[in-house]
Amino acid sequence: MKSTEKKHLVIARIWHGVTEKSKAEGFLDYMMRTGVKDFRVKEGNRGVYVLRRDGKRRVEFVMISLWDSVSAIRKFAGEEIDGASYYPEDEKFLVKLEPNVKHYHVVTGP
Repeated sequence: MKSTEKKHLVIARIWHGVTEKSKAEGFLDYMMRTGVKDFRVKEGNRGVYVLRRDGKRRVEFVMISLWDSVSAIRKFAGEEIDGASYYPEDEKFLVKLEPNVKHYHVVTGP
């Protein structure tokens, strides 16, 4: 079987955002109450991971959500799955609203 023919385990949807350091704790709490909580109950979601990287003045966050299929992502995000989904107060915390997310086929796992 060619590598392009191998089945994937899940699809990872990866979002990136940056906050000022002074807003990082508030944003993390907000993310847990909105995006993380919301993703976890969506049909087809297999899990959500939040990564954090602290800099001197800003903090980067990466949210990785795992999905059964593109159609499961579409049910959550709409037809344009590469567009980032934002919640009402995100703009209070984020330096900018990045317009896109990235999707990857997960081909290995634990």
